[in-house]
Amino acid sequence: MALKARALYSFQGENKEEIDILENEELKLFSGVSLDGWLQGTNSRGQTGLFPASYVEILRPHSGSSQVDYQGHSSSYTDAPQHGSYDDDEDDEDDDWDDWDDGQTVVDEPTGSNGVSHSPLQQHRNPRPEYTRRPRPHLEHQDSLASGKRVSVVGRNLNRFSSFVRSGVEAFVLGDVPHPARVAEKHDIEMGPKGPQWKTDPNPFSCSIEEPTKQTKFKGIKSYISYRLTPDHINSPVYRRYKHFDWLYNRLLHKFTVISVPHLPEKQATGRFEEDFILKRKRRLVLWMDHMTSHPVLSQYEGFQHFLSCRDEKQWKAGKRQAERDELVGASFLLTLQIPMEHQDLQDVEERVDVFKAFSKKMDESVLQLSNVVSELARKHLGGFRKDFQRLGAALQGLSHSFQLDPPYGSEPLVQAISHTGRTYEIVGEMFAEQPKNDQFRFLDTLSLYQGLLSNFPDIIHLQKGAFTKVKESQRMSDEGRMEQDESDGIRKRCRVVGFALQAEINHFHQRRLKDFKQTLQHYLKEQIVFYRRVSQELEKTLHMYDEL
Repeated sequence: MALKARALYSFQGENKEEIDILENEELKLFSGVSLDGWLQGTNSRGQTGLFPASYVEILRPHSGSSQVDYQGHSSSYTDAPQHGSYDDDEDDEDDDWDDWDDGQTVVDEPTGSNGVSHSPLQQHRNPRPEYTRRPRPHLEHQDSLASGKRVSVVGRNLNRFSSFVRSGVEAFVLGDVPHPARVAEKHDIEMGPKGPQWKTDPNPFSCSIEEPTKQTKFKGIKSYISYRLTPDHINSPVYRRYKHFDWLYNRLLHKFTVISVPHLPEKQATGRFEEDFILKRKRRLVLWMDHMTSHPVLSQYEGFQHFLSCRDEKQWKAGKRQAERDELVGASFLLTLQIPMEHQDLQDVEERVDVFKAFSKKMDESVLQLSNVVSELARKHLGGFRKDFQRLGAALQGLSHSFQLDPPYGSEPLVQAISHTGRTYEIVGEMFAEQPKNDQFRFLDTLSLYQGLLSNFPDIIHLQKGAFTKVKESQRMSDEGRMEQDESDGIRKRCRVVGFALQAEINHFHQRRLKDFKQTLQHYLKEQIVFYRRVSQELEKTLHMYDEL
């Protein structure tokens, strides 16, 4: 959260979605763009939630501060950055984009791109608002359909902060998202053996991530880790920092509302130059990249291709700004989808979604449980098992020393064999401590990736459920003569687009799930077999020392 704000007035939250802010308190914002007059951020007490945009002023490095109006614009003409766009690897807030970008910020959303209309730029000079009269601006409705032929319209969702409304999918289903004269991109969904699926990429590729290297700038004042990325369809390496991954990730979230974008490895404010953390982040970035390149839609995103290929600074700036000006984001992305002509009964689709919802919930619980078990096992390998074998080895060494105290009855070969046995168990303890790097850590990496993927689906399913509700409501109104049938048919048609997209995403998730868990468990079992064979070999060599006694 590089973007900060200062509270102009105190505010008391009235529900679980809102947080308290205090006058002059510094806040961290998720985005400088408000939704219906509200911003989301974190206060100084670590609470995250919503508060009125008119109660704060955004603190902008390099350009002073500017107050945000109710519609998400600032009182200056400086555009507001998206969450995460200018984070350094962790906390390099004043670093911006270095020589890659000279302070350019992310542009505001184009008018109507997600179904929310923006009023002209305004400056609010009102005195301090009272708690009982907090501004809750009305969300204007722009209907692209002619309204003269109908008596009533489908009701809007009153929860402005539900993902169905915020994403703009409600506006899309109701026909409120303007269709541009020319859609510059197209994504095909086709019918496969298990239902709708994203059209296969005719030119699949992969990308390696190697050589995490610590680098410095400003004569060593600041440090960061750089990764070498080599896409095999370009075969020309580029170097990227975590902050660049973070920028790309936020663009992906902004654009692909109905796709489960894999989560980036977590940030870490301290210890980010420690070897174990660097290796862990690299492993997880490799998995993240593998999922990105395997997705027929995400892999072809122009912003992603720019991220993988651009090496020139000026071209980088131009491509970055172009990605930030993309109008086909959120609900407008749905306009790019080309769905099959095959008929699908919406009730059957709803039942299919319900089955996946139950499955994903159960899988999420199972992945969490398995992750806890594997984490505990890794902890024992690193600590408990290692110490237990070391204590066993030390105790055997003590026994061998005691046998030397009465020389006439001592047996030097037996003393040596027992002493060697003690050393063997100390070696075994070290082997246990090293083993998680070979198997358990990679297992945990995959489980972490799927925890992120699964956590995306409740919101995506909520979009489809909301669309189903609008179809049923519109059909009821049509049957009652309160809505023209062609408008009801339009809502149903647009709901089909959402349904096909969700089913295609479900299909892709299952394909990746089968491949990933097969490979992960095969790797885990193979490494376990190698490990226990090595332990067995050490013990067998020690056993032979007793054969000739």
